[in-house]
Amino acid sequence: MAKGALSVDTEHLFPIIKKWLYSEKDIFIREVVSNACDAITKHKRLISLGETEDDSTAYKITISTDKDERTITVCDNGIGMNIDEVERYINNIALSGAVEFISKYEGESSGGIIGHFGLGFYSMFIVAEKVEMFTRSYKGGEGVHWTCDTDGNFESEPTQIDTHGTKIVMHVSDDELAYLDNEKLKSILERYCAFMPYDIALVNGSEETVINDTNPLWQRNPSDVTDEEYDEFYKKVFNDYENPLFKLHIVADYPLNFKGVIFIPKRKSGLDPTESEFKLFYNSVFVADNIKGACPEHLVNFKGVLDCPELPLNVSRSYLQNDAYVRKVASHISKKVADKLNSLFNNDRENLEKNWRDMKPYFEYACLRDEKFGDRARNSILFELADGSFKTVTEYLGGKEEGTIYYTTDKESQSYYLGLFAEKGQEVFIFDNIIDNSFAQYIESKNDKIKFRRIDSGFEENEADNNEALTSLFKTAISREDLEIKFAMLGENGAAALISLPEESRRFADMMRMYSMNSGNNDAFKMPTGEVLTINTDNPIIKKIENSENKEDLAKHIYLSALLLSRTLTTDEANEFVRLNNKLL
Repeated sequence: MAKGALSVDTEHLFPIIKKWLYSEKDIFIREVVSNACDAITKHKRLISLGETEDDSTAYKITISTDKDERTITVCDNGIGMNIDEVERYINNIALSGAVEFISKYEGESSGGIIGHFGLGFYSMFIVAEKVEMFTRSYKGGEGVHWTCDTDGNFESEPTQIDTHGTKIVMHVSDDELAYLDNEKLKSILERYCAFMPYDIALVNGSEETVINDTNPLWQRNPSDVTDEEYDEFYKKVFNDYENPLFKLHIVADYPLNFKGVIFIPKRKSGLDPTESEFKLFYNSVFVADNIKGACPEHLVNFKGVLDCPELPLNVSRSYLQNDAYVRKVASHISKKVADKLNSLFNNDRENLEKNWRDMKPYFEYACLRDEKFGDRARNSILFELADGSFKTVTEYLGGKEEGTIYYTTDKESQSYYLGLFAEKGQEVFIFDNIIDNSFAQYIESKNDKIKFRRIDSGFEENEADNNEALTSLFKTAISREDLEIKFAMLGENGAAALISLPEESRRFADMMRMYSMNSGNNDAFKMPTGEVLTINTDNPIIKKIENSENKEDLAKHIYLSALLLSRTLTTDEANEFVRLNNKLL
């Protein structure tokens, strides 16, 4: 029998491991199961190299609890250890068996080995007051029974074990007995070990439940994955009942080495304010949700899984040690998302249009927030037309790089104006989200020869000569000397007058209104509306109004009718409109 205290290069590490390195207690399960996976991976590798024979036994990791004995047991049928290896890799915390194995058999590639750091084994002492290990090397010979307590005092002795592999028995401390609950243990395994490469079976009495998928979707060839499999994977991993709108499978090898699958969920309401959700894996072992920087900030509400076997993590796998690597990953993801959008636009336009209403705000936002993304993707941004079809800015302009693009922000309240454009055969974009206006200004900033104008912004192309008498009449009737009055020929069947809002002044008023709302002071900026009353000189009523005995009432009624075609009337305006209706009728 051998006795002693664990050898370390610096101070005694157990208190540090327990309090600082592993701040989340649950991850002790991840570390123990990861070590079991490594042991199996090593055994498979040695078989492939002819170092040992294949005994045709199915690889498996089992986990069980015993509430009476207050133990959690983890078994594997991997490489195992002999007494010398226990002394070298377990009794000396400073060494990592994984690192030595990689150096000897794998060169620079990890070959799927997870536990590079050498400290994960001791994370068990987060919850255990004593740990027992029964292990036997694939080389044969005697097995080893090793025990250690939280003070780092160990004992090891030979024991009879029939097969290669390792069994870890954790004697749970009084404060951590909750981990003996099978449901709690299952929940932790499903969080951290759901995609590890070998069957992980949770034993409950006589039943065994395999809790993991040994062939995660992101590890497969994209051409072998069906849309239905992507949808089911998304709903399972992100607890959503709706299928995703957008799927992107990334397999990056050089200069970066990572795999992942990116999704856009179906919008629940408006522009969902939720942050992106990216689950980070390290050789199929779950590391963390949303490590800062792994997901590009401009890709809001995207969801995905990333597996980065070269991720520069600290020993507890909780924090990144090299932000530059993650920034490169994020940049690559951004590029691939833009390229995927372009591919859908060019090769699968019908499906893109089917889901575009829900996807558009997120791609517009990404273009606005990231210059490189915008440069790659903005020509594939679609707008819905009033007739329900879709076009890009370039398609709207007929391939030209200059021109005016008309849009509506409310098909219902601006329906009369839409009718005027329909009569002329003029297409109109629908801006149904506040970000559309910002995106229009973004397009204008990229090409000053393109201008966006709302359909009620004016009628310059139909302008008529000013009529000073009518101008005076309307200003007197309306009691608004500041109201700008213009004249246009809009057809004898057209409305007697229409309200227009000059594009620039309306944008400025909207901006200041938004500013005052954000500042919490709604009275801070009482901007003039910039309304222009355009009188239709073709209308029969306008031609006769100056000779009418009720000309001022008619003028005010015409003004209120024009307001009604432009927006909802205020209470006072509505009351005055009813009074004039009664009087004039």
